[in-house]
Amino acid sequence: MEATISSYRDLLVWKAAVELAVACYGATKAFPPSEIYGMSSQIRRSSTSIAANIAEGHGRENTGSFIQFLRVAQGSLKELETHLILAGRVGLMPENAANALLKDADEIGRMLRSMVRSLQKRS
Repeated sequence: MEATISSYRDLLVWKAAVELAVACYGATKAFPPSEIYGMSSQIRRSSTSIAANIAEGHGRENTGSFIQFLRVAQGSLKELETHLILAGRVGLMPENAANALLKDADEIGRMLRSMVRSLQKRS
């Protein structure tokens, strides 16, 4: 029996994106105060944008719009990945912490790509 999707909150990819955003908030708490409007803000905004775009696209109730918002979420994911790589390389976070977040981001990327392909086949 397949699970019924009645809300964006039922989507596994949305749940994973929220967890990634929460983890990013936690990781940036240790950043120096000088980064509050810099890298910390960039990581937080791009991470929250992923889940927000999934939710907004689902709320459009139009497959084409949903696919477009999933693609925007993919863009935000790539932006986040870049910020995490930079944060690790410049010493704002331990590289192993950045790598753990990048691993989660990679999984979300696979989920987004799979969802886009599935929706394209149906439309």
